[in-house]
Amino acid sequence: MSDFIERPRTACALAGALAVIGNLPDVVPIVHTSLGCGGNLANSVAFGSGYLGGGYCNGGQAPSTGVTETEIVFGGTDRLSEQIKNTLELIEAKLYVVATGCMTEMIGDDTSGTVSTFIDEGYPIVAVSTPSFKGDSYHGYDIVLDGIFNKFVPVEKEKDHKLVNIFGLVPGYDPFFRGDLEEIAKLLKSLGLRVNTFFTPDQTFENIISASKASLNIVFSRVWGVEFAEKFKERHGTPYQISDLPIGPEATDKFISDIGEKFALSPDEVIENGNKEFYGYFERCADAFCDQDLKSYAITVTNSNYAIPVSRFISTEMGWVLTDSFVTDKLTDSQKEALKSEIPLIFLTGVTEIAKAINTNHPRNRAQRYFDDLSPLYIIGSTLEKRTATARGAKHMSVSFPAYDRFITDRGYAGYRGGLHLFEDLISQFMSVKS
Repeated sequence: MSDFIERPRTACALAGALAVIGNLPDVVPIVHTSLGCGGNLANSVAFGSGYLGGGYCNGGQAPSTGVTETEIVFGGTDRLSEQIKNTLELIEAKLYVVATGCMTEMIGDDTSGTVSTFIDEGYPIVAVSTPSFKGDSYHGYDIVLDGIFNKFVPVEKEKDHKLVNIFGLVPGYDPFFRGDLEEIAKLLKSLGLRVNTFFTPDQTFENIISASKASLNIVFSRVWGVEFAEKFKERHGTPYQISDLPIGPEATDKFISDIGEKFALSPDEVIENGNKEFYGYFERCADAFCDQDLKSYAITVTNSNYAIPVSRFISTEMGWVLTDSFVTDKLTDSQKEALKSEIPLIFLTGVTEIAKAINTNHPRNRAQRYFDDLSPLYIIGSTLEKRTATARGAKHMSVSFPAYDRFITDRGYAGYRGGLHLFEDLISQFMSVKS
């Protein structure tokens, strides 16, 4: 029986590619696919990621070939060539990325060949193949990074021994990617390192070009960006380190210690200051947290990047009882194996199948005299879990895509300060009922 996804938590590879391109400085997409495709995909991530919105010449403004029946019958390379010429003339950028969709791939357009003529003329442009049958938005992230960093960025044999690149957090589909990247950069800079985050407002096109000079790539995902980092290593000679996103003092202490050891830098002052900051704020809330017994059972329903870090924080730092941790990505067996940890994970995607699993694992009270109830319960997931939480009488907060029920600007949960933010946001749900 064929599989289907109920209420998808991601879009196609092209959507992931557009999310990446639209958040890079001075990079403009040229969408080569059916009419309206690019705009619809851009809107899906713009609203599902806590209202991320669009950027410069992205989203509904992205240049597009908008192919119709004529191109489908006779081929769309002439239309693509025309669109590239118009974009180069009218839109200023330092790099143009032609991203394909399903229709132009299925009719066999030679997109790379068309783009190569402009490359030969000296224009900064690359092509990436991102139809939906190549994978979902997370795969699109890997594809477009490979196209930019391994095909456009020049090789630099001489490395900057204090420069690191950050990968693994997927723009939009990790709704807190900006805040998380900024906090990670702050921590690494406090160690004396220089950091390319690529997707935060302080970054420029020079950060993209300088990526090949880095002495280390840190990939904050056990799944996404790893294949790309391996290709980056083959081309640029830069090793990579896979790390879970550190949330809260315990995880951040370990991360800072590991990086300090790798670069022969002392992490003591950074760790001391970070703990002083975290617990200096946390202790002011401790009386309310303990006296009001704000403890809970917890279920997490997140993507693979957040599943382990969030579950660890709520169980080890907050002392809540984690009962289930669902991973919603569609993963291969080898990718699931890469996520093995002390946190037992359940791999399900559909909203109904997850709700059914929760009710099966934790039956509701059917008027029994004695019943071990899963209460109070907190479901930490996406907006799609809101109805499930309401049906269970549980608290709910969105931390994973899609997050339609909250605005996200620079919020992030990484590091010491991010742990405070997560604690604050979770506990605020209890306080919201008080009057």
